[in-house]
Amino acid sequence: MGRADERRARQRGGHRGAPKRSSRAEGKTGKSGIRRFFTWKKILGTFFGVCLLGMAAFVGLYLMIDVPKGNAAAVQQSNIYKYANGDTLARDGEVNRELVDLDQVSKGVRMTFVAAENKSFYKDSGVDLRGTARGLLNTLSGKGKQGGSTITQQYVKNYYLTQDQTVTRKLKELVISLKVDRQQSKDAILAGYINTSYYGRNAWGIQAAAQAYYRVDADKLSVAQSAYLAALLQAPSQYDWAVASDTSKKLVKNRWNYVLDNMVEEGWLDSAKRDGMTFPVPEDPQGAPGLEGQAGYLVEAANSTLEKQLVEDGTASDMDEAATMVKAGGWTITLNIDKKKQAQLEKAVKAKLTSKLDGKKRDVDADIQAGAASVDPKTGRVLAMYGGVDYVKHFTNNATRRDYQPASTFKPVILAAAVDKDATTQDDDPITANTIYDGTSKRPVLDDGTKVGFSPPNEDDVDYGDVDVQTAMNKSINSVFAQMGVDVGMDQVMKTAGELGMDVEGVKSVPAQTLGTMGASPLEMAGVYATLDNHGKKVTPAVIKKVEHKDRAVKFPDPIGDQAISREAADTVTSVLTGVVDDGTARTSVRDNPSRDGQQVAGKTGTSDFNRSAWFTGYTPDLVTSVGMFGEDAKSHAQVTMQGATGLLPGKGRVNGGGYPAQIWAAYTFDAMGDVTRFDLDTKQGAAVKPTPTPTVTSTPTTPSAEPSTKDPTTKPPTTTSAPESTPEETPSEEDPTPTTSAPSSSGGIELPPDPDDPQSDD
Repeated sequence: MGRADERRARQRGGHRGAPKRSSRAEGKTGKSGIRRFFTWKKILGTFFGVCLLGMAAFVGLYLMIDVPKGNAAAVQQSNIYKYANGDTLARDGEVNRELVDLDQVSKGVRMTFVAAENKSFYKDSGVDLRGTARGLLNTLSGKGKQGGSTITQQYVKNYYLTQDQTVTRKLKELVISLKVDRQQSKDAILAGYINTSYYGRNAWGIQAAAQAYYRVDADKLSVAQSAYLAALLQAPSQYDWAVASDTSKKLVKNRWNYVLDNMVEEGWLDSAKRDGMTFPVPEDPQGAPGLEGQAGYLVEAANSTLEKQLVEDGTASDMDEAATMVKAGGWTITLNIDKKKQAQLEKAVKAKLTSKLDGKKRDVDADIQAGAASVDPKTGRVLAMYGGVDYVKHFTNNATRRDYQPASTFKPVILAAAVDKDATTQDDDPITANTIYDGTSKRPVLDDGTKVGFSPPNEDDVDYGDVDVQTAMNKSINSVFAQMGVDVGMDQVMKTAGELGMDVEGVKSVPAQTLGTMGASPLEMAGVYATLDNHGKKVTPAVIKKVEHKDRAVKFPDPIGDQAISREAADTVTSVLTGVVDDGTARTSVRDNPSRDGQQVAGKTGTSDFNRSAWFTGYTPDLVTSVGMFGEDAKSHAQVTMQGATGLLPGKGRVNGGGYPAQIWAAYTFDAMGDVTRFDLDTKQGAAVKPTPTPTVTSTPTTPSAEPSTKDPTTKPPTTTSAPESTPEETPSEEDPTPTTSAPSSSGGIELPPDPDDPQSDD
């Protein structure tokens, strides 16, 4: 029966079945099916297809992924602040990093990093395919951190990407590394790598690391030291010698040897030099200098100075932009601050004032602030500055704040204007140190016989009668200088103040300004007196010595300017101010100081309305220092009286400029000065030279009276050339401060009535 018959039989329900196939035949049939599905051609085709798809995907990624903008945090730097001698003062910034160019480190130092991480760096295309593949597999299998990346890849990870361990990030790293290798030079990539890597000890970048581990700048690193830093990058925390276990110390030493041996192998290091190298044990770690104490005040003053200069030279359009540029970091700012003098000033303030304050015993003591600035009159350099008890406790810099009255420290400006402009009295007599004025308290000030509506009281309402200008300066007689200011012309007085260095913009030229009622800072007043000390040649206090930045240069103007007032005028004022020290309101604290050693000194005290501020600004031929004390409510920061501070009798214990401010000045100056010097003065006037036998005749009434005079001033010989024995300011000593009282003063051209509950003074 043929096959057709069999088929028909089955269809009819027949019982004859088809013969069974042999198992051998079945086996052949199954095998041929597998072969049809898994032929070598199909396997190779699939492999090449996957490769082509992978290549296409990579090309797509290459085209799609651009080199991103650098990660700002990766190059964020701190600002470095240094004393004049180069010692580090402080770092300001969240990241301890200072970028350096590759040419700032030796070739040997550079190659230690290449030997440690990527010997083929200068030959490869920027990627290690095997290392990257291994990293991808480790990531997919959960084995953690990849290894085998090139320097380029590590730089890309640091600067352009993140430290995340993801497949996406690693693919981006691969593509960007290839592009960066084509776009940047190998040196630029290496510089980026050593500047963005973390070395431990809060040190980012090779410069910070060099300082953190070896106390040197990057350009001073030896090959042995840099080999340790290069080895450190593998495990910064584990390999830090100061905290490493014995095992970790052994590991980092082995890696240090590995780096140096690679350098010899590559021909980058002479084998003989290598054999002579010993492991350079790092210095113990130390905390980065912070902004506590005076450091913050100095940093703030430096930043402010730099910001102003960036605006002045057109680098920044305004102060906001300048502040942003400074805060971006990367500045190395060397201040003119003398490290030794800074310490001496801090010591003097503590010894003479802050150690005596006790806010728990006396509420007023918590309201006392001190500020001081010290300037070299020949160069303008700010040698020392005291901003307050602690920058982190009191943010406002008391050395630069301008919200307190300088009081009678302004009186020398009036005399300077008078002498410089050959001013005359109401009777056309020249104003000199010997000119006689009426020192009657509350005597109305006259202008061409007309009252100007200003009748200032003297301190303690003392009437002095006829006195010469020298005596009036010694005893700080308000009525004399109020009349003198009008004699000179208040517009001219304020103009001279500006020429000497005071900021008088927007200040009204009214007689009340003769009492120093405008705002000023210790730094500002130090500059004014430095100009007097410098024979009238303008001195602008300079906080900054120089600044350095990777991307820009900033040049500061010469602190010594042109002649502001004549030498004769400046020297005359200096001569007169020696009398304030030797026979005036500063005699107790300065003249009689045992450390003076014969040093010639000029200076002026000042005590403002309601005893809210007290000053002493004084100078030697080589050093000018202004010290201020300020009453500032510890909570509201409002200006308050200082009466009763340090235990002086409340209501009577006035803090005078001849007291603590002068004591601080003397303690600092006589400690900081060098050889004893004398002023070289071009004048025939004042206490520093022999007085003329006959004083210039007066232009004001000479009969002292307890009541304000209403008569026009007349010209006649003086009835007296000295003041009453009672002085307007009793300067308290440290051991037994003498309480005094004060009389009210007027301001703004309107006479104010006394306030018995809040006495004023102006010495």
